[in-house]
Amino acid sequence: MRTQIKEYDEVKIMNMKSTVVAASLLSMLSFGAFAATSVNAEQAQNLQPMGTVSVSQIGSAPMDMHQMLNEKAEAKGASSYRIVEARSGDAWHATAELYK
Repeated sequence: MRTQIKEYDEVKIMNMKSTVVAASLLSMLSFGAFAATSVNAEQAQNLQPMGTVSVSQIGSAPMDMHQMLNEKAEAKGASSYRIVEARSGDAWHATAELYK
């Protein structure tokens, strides 16, 4: 009897793990589908500007800057952004133009 209960619990745990993995993969795919993209000056010439956003932080990686700009761009409904100002050191700051 104990063996059957143990096997049942193991199956439940495996099913939960599979569900968590599937949900994680789907959320990553949906994040990529709606993410604003970084563009260069040449690419931005063909896009419609829609304002700017700025981010600042102390002691983090440059990838954090891109992620924060991406999140702010998405929140404003932009499909793309172009970094127009960036300073780094112990603290960094970046400003980006947003585009539709």
